[in-house]
Amino acid sequence: RPQRPPLANRHRTTPTTPARPPPTMAPTTKTAAAAMAATAALCLLAAASAFAPPLPSRTTQTPPRSSALFAVRPDAVSDADADAASSRRSFLGAAAAIALAFPPADPALALVKGNAPPPPKAKSDRKCSNVEECQEQAERLAKQQEEEARANAVPLSVTPSGTRYKEMEPSPLGDSAPLASKGDTVDVYYKVLKLGKRSYDGISGEATVVFSRGYGLEDDENKPEDRAFTFTVGDPTVIDALNDALIGMPLGSTRRVAVLPQVGWRKPGRECDGGPGGSGAGGELKTDYVVVPTATMVAEEACFDKDRRPFPTDYAKQRRMAQRFDQSLIVEVKLGGINGGK
Repeated sequence: RPQRPPLANRHRTTPTTPARPPPTMAPTTKTAAAAMAATAALCLLAAASAFAPPLPSRTTQTPPRSSALFAVRPDAVSDADADAASSRRSFLGAAAAIALAFPPADPALALVKGNAPPPPKAKSDRKCSNVEECQEQAERLAKQQEEEARANAVPLSVTPSGTRYKEMEPSPLGDSAPLASKGDTVDVYYKVLKLGKRSYDGISGEATVVFSRGYGLEDDENKPEDRAFTFTVGDPTVIDALNDALIGMPLGSTRRVAVLPQVGWRKPGRECDGGPGGSGAGGELKTDYVVVPTATMVAEEACFDKDRRPFPTDYAKQRRMAQRFDQSLIVEVKLGGINGGK
């Protein structure tokens, strides 16, 4: 009897490795491991389809008589088909068991460290690429902030003399806080401010400090509230706006007071009354600052009242104040004490 040739892939088997018990992990790590195991199972299924032994065809052709020596017996082909089918079923069964052992997880929780991917950035959050785009983006943001401030704005308060002010911080003593009245000796901490361009009410918004006392901004101050400005409410040497705004102010509270030139550091008289709210012609001296639309330049020597308090002691701040006394300014004042009490 002629010797049979060896059948290809007759005893091909897939080595299996005993499964190890999964280690104890945190919930996020378990979820990530489940997703990785599911991915591995899918890869095994793909590998099974690609590398598992193919099933022989059920239809066999009768070899020609001339090659009878190399003909394969029908029972041998049947044995090969059975072995290949059994090997393929075992491989796919193992892969399916691995896939069923780990249910699919949420992809967002299966990322590194369990963090979901960041949300896509909105168009308004994009960085500008050139100067024009940056300027347009800044103006759009400032306009949006101004509209929000207008919508949430609190109406300004007005004293009987017409001085406008805004409560910035209430008193920590609440309703039991004592109130300042005319004739009281008070200790105040203040900042004289030049208002920014985007103020919608003349008081609110960003501002630049011209000079101060008690906020730790001066050279002779070591810390906030280190030094105070002490005076008697109603003192004629103090600017009228500050005298007016302190009457009825609770101890410990903070106010912003609008200071027009005629109730600030400008001398009275028609020849100087050319600034905001004034009716005079003003002077002819030109300075290097931008004036509000209703203001008129006035002569510093003739109209700047250097005897009105509060007044800066530093020469540089005095020159800065001389350039701004005929503008609308702000005094942010905190009432620190009344008649020696704090």
